Amino acid sequence: MLIFSKKSDLTAHLTTVRSQKTKIGFVPTMGALHQGHLSLMQESLKNNTVTVVSIFVNPTQFNNAEDLAKYPRTLERDVEKIKTLSDSIIVYAPSVDDIYEGNTKSTSFNYDGLEFQMEGAHRPGHFDGVGTIVKKLFEIVTPDNAYFGEKDFQQLQIVKKMTEKHKLPVVIHGCPIHREPNGLAMSSRNERLSEEARDEAAMIYKILKAAKTKFEKQTAKEVSTFVTNEFNKYPNFQLEYFEIADEATLLPCKRKSKTRKYRGFVAVFINNIRLIDNISLN
Repeated sequence: MLIFSKKSDLTAHLTTVRSQKTKIGFVPTMGALHQGHLSLMQESLKNNTVTVVSIFVNPTQFNNAEDLAKYPRTLERDVEKIKTLSDSIIVYAPSVDDIYEGNTKSTSFNYDGLEFQMEGAHRPGHFDGVGTIVKKLFEIVTPDNAYFGEKDFQQLQIVKKMTEKHKLPVVIHGCPIHREPNGLAMSSRNERLSEEARDEAAMIYKILKAAKTKFEKQTAKEVSTFVTNEFNKYPNFQLEYFEIADEATLLPCKRKSKTRKYRGFVAVFINNIRLIDNISLN
């Protein structure tokens, strides 16, 4: 398995393998890999000649220094997991300096308003950091296809918008959320949960599924009130937000329309660990 820590070495190698018939698939990650990440890699392996996986904890998308410091870094374990899929996957695990060249700052992006909803409202500057790193990685890897999980659905829409506005020649693919057996959305942050908290966090998906059922006959406001009341029953949960939004615009649903697709988005703390999830409501 090839592992590169310098973008110059990676780009030199990709130049040698690229041809007219070569398709490069790319899966950007921050490491602490789980089955959800591996499913993205499997999708890339099926549809591309070459698959590149980046492992990089991007400092510019964290607005909480403590969260950045605590984010799990497990490169050796990650590489072993990737090897279970294929020895041909190329890993790019750069340093901060290799990516940012001594200027670790975000570029400012305009995502036509997608950035002001939900995560954007609660994590100022987060999506500037996301756009900065994804654009840099796309320019380094020059993939034909890139794969993102729908657990970060708002991020997926942001990346699609950034790619479109900057006319980047890469197709963005959203892939289904992978869940643990109890329904908890797979996330690198789950590693920080105690066994008890992990079990209790299964309630997040149960409440989302109940919200989906209620949305068939109730208004968005009624469903939101139900979700808030449900989380209030559990003292270990602190609900940051629940929002029913239009999938395309991410604007809050005021009145349901049969021609629009809606999704329920949630962010919740359990034992001071922040988890997000979402569910299609149509």
